[in-house]
Amino acid sequence: MASGLAISVAAPASAETLESALAKAYQGNPTLNASRAGVRAVDENVAIAQSGYRPQVNVAASIGVQYLQTRSASTVSAAAGSASTGATTASTGTSLGGGSAASSLGTSSTGIGVSTGTTGTGSVGSGSLGSTTAGSSQTSSGSTGAVGSNETEVVSQGIGSRRTIRTTYLPSSAGITVSQTIFNGFQTDNLTRRAESTVYSQRETLRYTELTVLYNAVQAYMNVLSNTATLELNRNNVEVLEEQLRQTRDRFNVGEVTRTDVAQAEARLAGARSQVSSAESALRTSIGIYRQNIGVEPRQLAPGRPLDRFVPASLDAAIAVGLREHPQIVSAIHAVDAAEAQVKVLEGQLAPNLSLQGSLNQLYDQNGPNQSFLVGFVGGRLNIPIYEGGQTYAQIRQAKETVGQSRIQVDQVRDQVRAQIVDFWGRLEAAKAQVIAAQAQVQANEVALNGVREEARVGQRTTLDVLNAQQELLNSRVNLIVAQRDRVIYSYGVVQAIGQLTARFTALPVEYYSAKVHYDQVKDLWFGLRTPDGR
Repeated sequence: MASGLAISVAAPASAETLESALAKAYQGNPTLNASRAGVRAVDENVAIAQSGYRPQVNVAASIGVQYLQTRSASTVSAAAGSASTGATTASTGTSLGGGSAASSLGTSSTGIGVSTGTTGTGSVGSGSLGSTTAGSSQTSSGSTGAVGSNETEVVSQGIGSRRTIRTTYLPSSAGITVSQTIFNGFQTDNLTRRAESTVYSQRETLRYTELTVLYNAVQAYMNVLSNTATLELNRNNVEVLEEQLRQTRDRFNVGEVTRTDVAQAEARLAGARSQVSSAESALRTSIGIYRQNIGVEPRQLAPGRPLDRFVPASLDAAIAVGLREHPQIVSAIHAVDAAEAQVKVLEGQLAPNLSLQGSLNQLYDQNGPNQSFLVGFVGGRLNIPIYEGGQTYAQIRQAKETVGQSRIQVDQVRDQVRAQIVDFWGRLEAAKAQVIAAQAQVQANEVALNGVREEARVGQRTTLDVLNAQQELLNSRVNLIVAQRDRVIYSYGVVQAIGQLTARFTALPVEYYSAKVHYDQVKDLWFGLRTPDGR
């Protein structure tokens, strides 16, 4: 019986329908939008993997300041009237020596004095010693000397002369390097395959998130409707009981009933008011959940209708569809593909690696000022792994075990999906039967209540009988509301369990999101910082 959950008042033409509420959830639900962003992030793994096919180009430049200080030393000596000249230098100081001297062979006279000035120039003649002139002068001669006639004494005096050279220059360089992988054991191919399988798996995870979000939105929508209807029934029950209490008191005043009847009516009214409070609390909770899942406050909700047109004709047909199309199963299968590609990636690390490299560098003042070099290089590099301590072998074995685990998980997910389909199918069948039974129960309780009231007027029924009949009718009406709600929810639940509760399959009035659009935009990008949406 395909009946919807209707409230006592007719919904206006501008009321929110279940389909329009699902469309809002599809567009604005944060959980669904976050899952879409996650898929877009995973799409970039394909571009990252394909970068191994492309060259790598680097430009480097450097500049600095270098300070160099060098010192050179020379010695000036004189003996037997001869003089050696060292490096040219300038010095200022105080010397202690002969002030004026004359020398002939066999005789000598020496005068002692002090002279202040720069190193002077001494002339050496035959048998005589030149005089030193005080003053300031610059010369390159180093020493003077004398030879005695009787006691020959060779005096050699060394005067050190140092020369310091200070140089500052700017060594700099600029260059470009290009490298291209020629062969890496097919690691790039398998990395790309793994990235693509991960993208496909993530898309199915997104589809499962869509199923869950839409089903939660259906539950929120129907809970608001059912809780609103339940609250209206309880409020109406309070009004009926208030009238019942008034009539009971009037009859008590004329002596037709006892004080016990009045107390029973008062107790039943207090319990009804408590039920109103509980119903109001449940409605507020369902409104909050509605806002969480759909994104807006509920306003003038139209009755919900079951999704019977998408429910398979039989349980076996539903299981067959679910095992073939459920996104969790498809995602697990893609995860197996990704795990197998990871094994190939690790095996490629044991293969030789061949790359081509080229560089061009301009060097300035590297070893000194006013120097320039231009260096170019083109060559190949071959790397053959021999033994890496067993790490790669262990990683390969580990990856193979992960493949086995992934395959087992596929079977596990299939069993879970099958159980979920059977569960929702049973719930839907039970809800259909409950709707029929609850409708019959309401009709019977209405007749019973009318009969009890008539009998109570003639004294054949007590006040408690009337109150009990009123409560039975209220309970049956609440049960009918719950059954109608479950009838709608579980019809969507079956469609969700078989993996078809999507906006596209159910033809929701909304623009559909396609994960493939972003994937096609980024998978072959060579460069660029902005995302396709401009961020």
